[in-house]
Amino acid sequence: MAKVVMNEMEMNRALTRLAYEIIERNRGVENIILVGIETRGVPIAKRLAAKLEQLEEAVIVESLDIRPYRDDIKSSYQAPADASDFSGKKIILVDDVLYTGRSIRAAMDACIDRGRPSEIALAVLIDRGHRELPIRPDYIGKNIPTSKSERVSVHVKELDQVDQVIIH
Repeated sequence: MAKVVMNEMEMNRALTRLAYEIIERNRGVENIILVGIETRGVPIAKRLAAKLEQLEEAVIVESLDIRPYRDDIKSSYQAPADASDFSGKKIILVDDVLYTGRSIRAAMDACIDRGRPSEIALAVLIDRGHRELPIRPDYIGKNIPTSKSERVSVHVKELDQVDQVIIH
């Protein structure tokens, strides 16, 4: 049975809180690039960027396809030639759900292939626990303890016509 654990208002509130935390910890948004991990990390990163722009100034938002960096998927994908150089930038990876940490490991590898960032941080809407790698988020929208048998689904209007987080 599915249970809604975050509605549209709660998601918006969590993103607002994340924006303030990013500004506070970085003393502004200078030199920051938000990197949304495909698929649902991208619209979340764009929303976070809109909030940062309202509070401070505009930030660059990039999308990141991590498929070629995953250890469980074989892919012939190559990064676009016009991809930004991350050298010297503060990269904030943005994803919907943090679970085992394997996607984030792949995302860090992808970032490093695009230059040597001065820093890589992680912002997630949901942290559900059960890490397999020593990865922790720097910015968390909401901690939702789950069992390994449960599934957490984030729905965003841009892709799913509704904003909500569900546990199945």
